[in-house]
Amino acid sequence: MTHFGISRALLVLIFCVLAGTAFVPAGPRECIPVAWRTQASSASASQAAQAPAQTAERRVTAYTLPPDLYKKAHRLGQIAFWGQLITIIYSLTTLCLILKWGLGPKFRDWAEKTASAHFFQAAIFAPLFILTFDSFLLPISIARHWVSLKFGLSIQGWPSWFWDWTKGQMIAVVIGTLLVWLLYAVIRQSPRRWWFFFWLFSIPILVLVIFLTPLVVDPLFHKFAPLSEKDRALAFGLEQLVQRAGQDIPVERMFWMGASEKSTALNAYVTGVGASKRIVVWDTTIAKMTTPQIVAVAGHEMGHYVLNHIWKGLAFAAVLLIVFFYLGFRFIRGLLGRWAGTWKIRGVDDWASLPALLLLLTLFDLCASPIESAFSRHLEHQADQYSLEVTHGLTPDPGQIAAQAFQVLGEVDLSDPAPNPVAVFLFYDHPPIPDRIRFSLTYDPWSKGQQPEFVH
Repeated sequence: MTHFGISRALLVLIFCVLAGTAFVPAGPRECIPVAWRTQASSASASQAAQAPAQTAERRVTAYTLPPDLYKKAHRLGQIAFWGQLITIIYSLTTLCLILKWGLGPKFRDWAEKTASAHFFQAAIFAPLFILTFDSFLLPISIARHWVSLKFGLSIQGWPSWFWDWTKGQMIAVVIGTLLVWLLYAVIRQSPRRWWFFFWLFSIPILVLVIFLTPLVVDPLFHKFAPLSEKDRALAFGLEQLVQRAGQDIPVERMFWMGASEKSTALNAYVTGVGASKRIVVWDTTIAKMTTPQIVAVAGHEMGHYVLNHIWKGLAFAAVLLIVFFYLGFRFIRGLLGRWAGTWKIRGVDDWASLPALLLLLTLFDLCASPIESAFSRHLEHQADQYSLEVTHGLTPDPGQIAAQAFQVLGEVDLSDPAPNPVAVFLFYDHPPIPDRIRFSLTYDPWSKGQQPEFVH
């Protein structure tokens, strides 16, 4: 339902940039692990127009699926869980093989023989490493898209998919080169404090990426148009929501996105910060949900802004980052002290140490994954609660409307009705759909004479 996730910070940004996956467009991340939830839908485009009427006629009391769809959704949930674990193991193995085969030192030698300035060395080393690493990970990406096609979750053909992957690589090379150059410039200038200074630089970089993504990156993968031109009634409903939330998002910054060319997934999100802040509604969502349901979804997204979740997420991420970078500083010397000769790495300030540092950071992030996921689920739950409060009085029976929206989302995206508790604990960045529907149907402070927590 949301485009927010929690921005697990620059660590994920750095890793994804270097892996070439940070800028490949993804579908809604309601509960299936991000690495395997790309573009989702269980309905074909021809069925889109039927969904709103069917949902509006059926009162939701719990998340339910027909037996065949139940089995399909549960099977996808299992594949997603094991796929996530395989992806982690595969990524760690790839980094180990890169170190064992000495690819880093080979790329370093080419860079140093070709250029003397550190920036130009980075401009040679980083693209070689990024493209090599992501070429190793390409089978995982292909398998992920194959699963999406197999389960009817994507309608994007392979040529289009590969072109998106290629664009992601080009963006990754540009940003990854700048990050690698900055990291090693800081390491060379301050060998004992690089972890702290690079952390200082990381935060504004992350904010800048959040600001620029809707302006520069998103249009490379999808078509956008003013929402008022595509659905005037929906734009008016969102204007009322924005006004009640006390936010400054004029109708000129509400956009329709043409997702149906590649996916039949549902999504509506708020993205950007400052002048780039905007509401985006996918055309598939407009086709499959009623206006009140979309307003409920947008209310959730609005909650992330009103409740300062972006800044709270950044603060949480900043704490994790400084811990990860410090641990990286403490462990990298010991790791290289044991293996530098075998790996032909001259020291921490050697370009070739990058895969070793990424190996450590990935392990740290894996250990912290339950904490990160729990924090994200907490924020997403608060956003669900905010949506129910802000739409109270704007739409009739907002709890039922939200439940219907989650039901549609679950049916379309094949959300697992009985998710593995271990998968939820480790990887879910949103509460499971059954829990979200249950909360929507039971949260009602008004009937008890109580004040809502966020909207008074």
